[in-house]
Amino acid sequence: MKTNKSFTKRIKVSKNGKLSVRKAGQNHFNSKEGGRSQLKRNRTLALVMKNKAKSRFLNNSSI
Repeated sequence: MKTNKSFTKRIKVSKNGKLSVRKAGQNHFNSKEGGRSQLKRNRTLALVMKNKAKSRFLNNSSI
């Protein structure tokens, strides 16, 4: 099965194999937000995946 390349590009894999992704809703309509809420949105989220999903959505060289 092919890996999902668009999903792979949105994920960062750390040295120890942890997955992190950006929070949703950061692309536009941010001018009306306060500075504190913009900083909160800027943080990344830890992503938890089962091994079957990792093999489907991620390239084997990136895990």
